[in-house]
Amino acid sequence: MALAPWEQSLFDEIDGDFAQIVNLRHQLHQHPELSGEERETSLMLYQQLGDMGFQVRMGIDGRGVVSDFLWQRPTQVCLRADIDALQIQDKKDVQYRSQCDGVMHACGHDAHSAMVYGALSAIQRVIAIHKLQPIHGIRAIFQPAEETCQGAMDMIEVGALDSVVRIFGVHVDPTRSVGTIGVRSGVLTASCDEILFDVHGAGGHAARPHEAVDPIVAAAHLIQVLYKFIPRATDSQDAVVLTIGMIKGGHNSNVIPDNVKLGGTLRTLNEEVREKTLQHIQRLADGVSHISGASIRYRTGMSVPSVSNEDVSTDQLAASAAMLLQQDCITQIPRPSMGSEDFAFYLEHVPGAMFRLGCASERVGSSALHTPTFDVDDEALRVGAKILAHAALSSMVE
Repeated sequence: MALAPWEQSLFDEIDGDFAQIVNLRHQLHQHPELSGEERETSLMLYQQLGDMGFQVRMGIDGRGVVSDFLWQRPTQVCLRADIDALQIQDKKDVQYRSQCDGVMHACGHDAHSAMVYGALSAIQRVIAIHKLQPIHGIRAIFQPAEETCQGAMDMIEVGALDSVVRIFGVHVDPTRSVGTIGVRSGVLTASCDEILFDVHGAGGHAARPHEAVDPIVAAAHLIQVLYKFIPRATDSQDAVVLTIGMIKGGHNSNVIPDNVKLGGTLRTLNEEVREKTLQHIQRLADGVSHISGASIRYRTGMSVPSVSNEDVSTDQLAASAAMLLQQDCITQIPRPSMGSEDFAFYLEHVPGAMFRLGCASERVGSSALHTPTFDVDDEALRVGAKILAHAALSSMVE
């Protein structure tokens, strides 16, 4: 398919900026910040985008950036990136390895930010080169705290979606090769509920457990009961994933503590199944409390809905990818992921879609997300930036 002059220019501009896009990603990778602490990252992006002529404003407490071009337009097409890192020690042997002990970009947020930055910059120049008269402006959201599912809501609170008519996002995918993408209309990711338990007993001497009410025993039994009976009470056709990821209790090996804390997540694809499972967890906790004598307080913490891609936006991403990739490199994702993404909060307000971007090659990028050796083949940035830029500009000039 022949490219229109502005389309060819858009891809050429990103190729010309590729070294700068990669450099930004490496800079972010070297200086990661945890969710809720992204002030230096935000300030750096704020200054660079402001110097390029974009209208910029900070998010809450100096975390996160909203950047606008053609802000005089009454409506905006939006690209979204995330900027927070994870509490994981970087074990890669690369020049751009994290310089922050115990913190690294293990989920590709550095890559997402670099791609959106590159797309935004290319759109700005192509509009000027071809004297385009877009019906929408272009906005980019660089949001904090995606990993804690708080950042999207914070950015919405400061007006990041005001006047936005469509939003696009990307997530790198180490199960896919560079030069390939996955798209899916409808539900893309699971909803996720944080589940929290406070197990209260009566402490005592390790030599005399009969004089205590052991919360460790109760907590251990509760985990076994949850893992055994939640799947048995769920239709095998309905996806439910419950995982306990945190146990805290006790300070001494010879002392039975007073209390134990448990934390985990529940992931589902159906609201009715979600509600039923949350209620079942309460019944199981009550049962364990009754037989153990411990008091068990159960509550939910943060909650994020499913990402549900809008059909028109998904089709636009696929069409933009087709300008760049062979058709067999654009695959339909057959079923939703049980991971979660707070991009879902934006989609509760405006139509939009997220796609999966292949980031693995023989050279780099095959380690899984959220692992100490996770990395991205930088060539993926070129592909992702072009798709995002084309999808956004096509929506602006339609």
